[in-house]
Amino acid sequence: MRQILFSGAIGLFLTLIGTPLLIKLLARKGYGQFIRDDGPRSHGSKKGTPTMGGISFILATLIAYAATKVITGSQPTFSGVLVLFLFAGMGLVGFLDDYIKIVKQRSLGLRAKAKMLGQLIVGVAFAILSLNFADARQQTPASDRLSFVQDFGWSFGPVIFAIWALFMILAMSNGVNLTDGLDGLATGASVMVFGAYTFIGVWQYQESCANAKTLMNPSACFEVRDPLDLAVVASALMGACFGFLWWNTSPAKIFMGDTGSLALGGALAGLAICSRTELLIAVLGGLFVLITMSVVIQVGSFRLTGRRVFRMAPLQHHFELKGWSEVLVVVRFWIVQGMCVIVGLGIFYAGWRAQ
Repeated sequence: MRQILFSGAIGLFLTLIGTPLLIKLLARKGYGQFIRDDGPRSHGSKKGTPTMGGISFILATLIAYAATKVITGSQPTFSGVLVLFLFAGMGLVGFLDDYIKIVKQRSLGLRAKAKMLGQLIVGVAFAILSLNFADARQQTPASDRLSFVQDFGWSFGPVIFAIWALFMILAMSNGVNLTDGLDGLATGASVMVFGAYTFIGVWQYQESCANAKTLMNPSACFEVRDPLDLAVVASALMGACFGFLWWNTSPAKIFMGDTGSLALGGALAGLAICSRTELLIAVLGGLFVLITMSVVIQVGSFRLTGRRVFRMAPLQHHFELKGWSEVLVVVRFWIVQGMCVIVGLGIFYAGWRAQ
């Protein structure tokens, strides 16, 4: 358990002291946010705020994980490294997108096909690798079966699994990206979900089928390859995002950009896949799902009827245009996300009790 405390504390410390250094570097180079003309007028004041802040918590998370392994003398696991690979790989795609936006001074960065190709390369690599590296109990980091609080149903093979994994990665990445429209909103929501996955990893480790001989109810156990290390990764992410939130909260001194939002979405999808909670992430990350669905509904309604359901999508901007202040929207949406995490953890615990 020391690993979890160390990774969270190191991640928090690094972003608290490292983010202001990044802010100065980005400001000196003139790497400021480009504001869309069709966005809320109140966002005009954000123009020029340093972006690509995701660099801060990506590096902090990777360093925190590595430092924890050195300090505790423990070995990295394939599950933990694969989630970090997906996290950093998606962050790299986002970085390229942000960099092009800044250099060419346009609201659209990478061309849609190029951006999708980058995400596909990273996602497919993760999917293929996660079905390999079996441990002594023949458990691989991921499973080709569907999962909620654990695997269920039948095996649907590596090809269908790769398609499903890609869907999850793209869905979560776009969900976080759409949520990242107000100061601190996506960061604070992500902290809560990573906190939930820290708890889930610890619980799965304590109730692992690998320890079946010492469990009171051996039938109610979890078949997860490296649950404790997934908790270490989730703790590092939680700490790093928490420290970044100090500088990202209103009025934000820095934005995470696509560098951060794509990375966080990848990390959430990776944790869900490797912890066998693929469908549960829709509850734990309920705010991301809600905001994504608001865009789907808005676009679908306009194309079918020519009318808009919301004043503006994503959903947070609808409430801004209704007169809510930015801080009010963020805090209330955080409350919604907190409720989603509570419900998700309740479902997870009830699922274990029902076994």
